[in-house]
Amino acid sequence: MADTQQEDQRILIDPAIARPFLLERFSDFLALEQGASPRTSEAYRRDVARLTTYVAAKGAVGPSDISSRMLREFVYHLKDLGLAPASIRRNVSSVHTYFRFLLGDGHVVRDPSERLETPKRWRSLPDVLTVDEVNRLLAAPSLDEPLAFRDRALLELAYGAGLRVSEWITLSIRDVLFEEGLVRVFGKGSKERLVPIGRSAIGAVAIYLRELRPRLERGEGKGILILNARGRPLTRMGAWKILRHHVEKAQITKHVSPHTLRHSFATHLLEGGADLRAVQEMLGHADISTTQIYTHVDREYLRAVHKQFHPRG
Repeated sequence: MADTQQEDQRILIDPAIARPFLLERFSDFLALEQGASPRTSEAYRRDVARLTTYVAAKGAVGPSDISSRMLREFVYHLKDLGLAPASIRRNVSSVHTYFRFLLGDGHVVRDPSERLETPKRWRSLPDVLTVDEVNRLLAAPSLDEPLAFRDRALLELAYGAGLRVSEWITLSIRDVLFEEGLVRVFGKGSKERLVPIGRSAIGAVAIYLRELRPRLERGEGKGILILNARGRPLTRMGAWKILRHHVEKAQITKHVSPHTLRHSFATHLLEGGADLRAVQEMLGHADISTTQIYTHVDREYLRAVHKQFHPRG
């Protein structure tokens, strides 16, 4: 409903914004050069009017002041307005068309929208586990299972440090810095990062190293922390099977992948008030715009809480 209201509402734009951002010329471009239908032209004009109003409020006085970062933030702004994914995709298409017009007529010398993508990730994020579900999962390995100490260490580290599955299986023994309470992770492009881990993860790894790993090691462990039953480094498929086994034991009905634990790690930090830059560092994201997808998971959570508990929600 909110989306329909937003789409039906005509954007009233100040002529002081329309002139420097060349909106009348853009309208002519749509009708004369693009041959767009009146309905499409109106939608694109509305979208670009929304954009220029937004960037003008951010300090832009003309098209050449619009940066790639402003455009990314504008797309997140559309999400916060409650627009549907289809409407956001059309807005992004409008922005691309606007800069194609500006470039073609020589009004700008670069296209900041070149790498602007539709936010597919908002729709493709896997389910995030609740804190209760995470606790059930971490408690699932029972001591009557021969590899329980290994599985506990693996799950505690995966969630506790927000690891990618490739990092689960390549972590070496020396990468766990017990005294500092850190784990050293080599992520994409072999980029090193240090991630804090809590007492639960430290304890689980210490018990595994003392009680089980020496029995698994048969000279083929290569210094890797997590080994399979044959004493070799765990494979991706092996890691998936361990996770799936314990998800079933914990009676979690959501689809859970290794990345679900990483998404849950980030979401729970932000729900607890963590700084976005700190979460970016812990996840090993080169660009904070990648981390920003979690602020929208977090905002959806806040909306759900508001709707459930506010008397006028």
